[in-house]
Amino acid sequence: MMMPFKRQALVEFEDTEFSKKCVTFASNEPVYIAGQQAFFNYSTSKRITRPANTEDPSGGNKVLLLSIQNPLYPITVDVLYSVCNPVGKVERIVIFKRNGIQAMVEFETVHSAQKAKAALNGADIYAGCCTLKIEYARPTRLNVIRNDNDSWDYSKPYLSRRDRGKGRQRQAILGDHPSSYRYDGYGNHGPLLPLPNRYRMGSRDTPELVSYPLPQTSSSYIHGGPPIGSVAMVSGLHQEKMNCSRVFNLFCLYGNIEKVKFMKTIPGTALVEMGDEYAVERAVTHLNNVKVFGKRLNVCVSKQHSVVPSQIFELEDGTSSYKDFAMSKNNRFTSAGQASKNIIQPPSCVLHYYNVPLCMEESIFQKLCEDHQVPKFIKYKVFDAKPSSKTLSGLLEWETKTEAVEALTVLNHYQIRVPNGSNPYTLKLCFSTSSHL
Repeated sequence: MMMPFKRQALVEFEDTEFSKKCVTFASNEPVYIAGQQAFFNYSTSKRITRPANTEDPSGGNKVLLLSIQNPLYPITVDVLYSVCNPVGKVERIVIFKRNGIQAMVEFETVHSAQKAKAALNGADIYAGCCTLKIEYARPTRLNVIRNDNDSWDYSKPYLSRRDRGKGRQRQAILGDHPSSYRYDGYGNHGPLLPLPNRYRMGSRDTPELVSYPLPQTSSSYIHGGPPIGSVAMVSGLHQEKMNCSRVFNLFCLYGNIEKVKFMKTIPGTALVEMGDEYAVERAVTHLNNVKVFGKRLNVCVSKQHSVVPSQIFELEDGTSSYKDFAMSKNNRFTSAGQASKNIIQPPSCVLHYYNVPLCMEESIFQKLCEDHQVPKFIKYKVFDAKPSSKTLSGLLEWETKTEAVEALTVLNHYQIRVPNGSNPYTLKLCFSTSSHL
């Protein structure tokens, strides 16, 4: 049984001896799955029990639960309808965003749901991202009360439309995807390509659809205010070691940061206003349940529409509880070109560093970690620089993912001063695609 948002799975063997062999083997020799080291141990569960109808194709459920992993692009009912309807007639869709992005899709018949699961499970909605993990849902029917971006009942087109008045024209026809993102700073884009004919027959091949670009600029600059869902609430922050700048250092990897405000009434909790709702979705997907300074973060979408600078106070380290980052040069999604260069990855034990001076050496990095009281890295790698290059880049590996997250939170955007240099170099860090060096 897969638990994708925990990055874990349960595996039930036929006999206890086989599970012992598996755990023993993995403890003696590292096992890598898709480039990531996997750790094996015994579960407290004696058996894997599934909810009714989750895997039994004869269970009679026509509702599928879709978990969207690595959601770099907008996921709306239009997108899911365009993907699912060619396989079988879709009646209702509900999208919910808690620990990541999930959706339930109700088909007209059980047979259509079975075909959709067989055809689409494991496929990427867009090339290289938005991967679908599909299982049978517990509910046997969906209840939709409103037709909007996150829910739609195709048997009741008269339900109230939240987007009416903005010029939105809902076209639930494959290949005629409405250009609704123009109101969220995404511009007017072409339609999704229809699924190839082979996916209508239940093929397990991975479909590739035309993708929307990442946001080119913060939507608040365009509209004078953030859209609904562009504020994240973060709890579980270490009260002595976390401040506005360190929250920025971590969250800026997934989108522009407008403002950060710690809440006086709820210690260890902060509101983070980001450039758009999709940045918040990426932050929730990748940072929820991540451990930082011995505390586990809880990241979710806030009900607040914006962050208001009220009740400002002094944090434990003496810094302000509120900071505006709207004009910060360290925001990494301020243009299409800049956004395309970002490595959007979940936290890992390897950090990619760049924009450091040519004189930077391993010993200086080690001294930097020591001075800022963060764990020292165990491996260091520098990439060969071009003759014309004025900076260096490379990789740093820590013993654990938690240590790497703490180092990034503290050292990201550190100003490196060079003797006789006019301007300091800003150290840039992000999580690497490499799982180890």
